Amino acid sequence: MHASTPQRGRPAKLSREAIVAAALESDLRAVTMRELAGRLGVSHSALYRWVSDRDELFDLVSEVMVERILPGSEPTPDTWRAWLRDLAWKMHDEFLAVPGYAVQVAAPHRHNPAAFGRLRDRVVHAFTAAGASPEMAEQSWYTFGLGVVQWLGAHQTGYDIGPEAPRFDLFLEVLLRGLPAREA
Repeated sequence: MHASTPQRGRPAKLSREAIVAAALESDLRAVTMRELAGRLGVSHSALYRWVSDRDELFDLVSEVMVERILPGSEPTPDTWRAWLRDLAWKMHDEFLAVPGYAVQVAAPHRHNPAAFGRLRDRVVHAFTAAGASPEMAEQSWYTFGLGVVQWLGAHQTGYDIGPEAPRFDLFLEVLLRGLPAREA
């Protein structure tokens, strides 16, 4: 067995982590690959070797965001509502901390199947722990996910919707009181 020889040449300027970090400092509604390459100090062609387009960039960002928001514990029949409340507040804090992220997630587009699949699976599990059937747990995921993401997207756009800013805490309590979904 031979000892590995250190590689010669310049160290790589790019990594998945560096690309995501630079993207998280950008306004995701408007960032271009050329602008992101400039932030990273590389040519846009070098960036394209790592990320083929904005969709792939958003997939990388979403992987990091989902990791940040998923609670470490599993929901149980006694904790499912608190677990979902914790998740929603983490979504609130993390999504709104990145300019344009909530707006991008709320807009119709292809979501990262791996990252959002993990999020979906954990939320469906929470509703199943609450006693919902698999079908109703899935429907509850759609209600919860769309409700939270649309609220965050609307909030981040800064639309003037009246003299009182809508309160996330009130929205979330009303949402969670109506879930999990049940057959009429």
